[in-house]
Amino acid sequence: MVLPGGNPAQRRSFMMAGRERRRREESMHLGILVNSDDRLRIIIGLTRAASAGGHQVTIFAMDEGTRLLEAEDFVALAGESAVSMSYCDHSARQLRINTAMLPGEIECSSQFSNAAMVHNADKVLVL
Repeated sequence: MVLPGGNPAQRRSFMMAGRERRRREESMHLGILVNSDDRLRIIIGLTRAASAGGHQVTIFAMDEGTRLLEAEDFVALAGESAVSMSYCDHSARQLRINTAMLPGEIECSSQFSNAAMVHNADKVLVL
């Protein structure tokens, strides 16, 4: 590997910048916007893989995606380490989703949580 610059200080600076970049890349905040109910297995796989890799995952369910709040496997994701989950109360009410039995880890919210997720996440997937 050819390093830029001829002096040791420049090379050390270059190497430190690379290490810093890799450290930042090691941990990521992934946002998953769930607006449909037909990709449950993909959502579960992505969430568990990201969480197992040490990444933070935020899930926000809205529109048809709130139907997944009645799926046990989807709700269980809220109990995974480094996973936070919320849903749009308006969407859930419109679709008459039973949210009474949801665990406390799942936040009943508004589109504000969606906006916060998009703002705070390094990457956002829409499924």
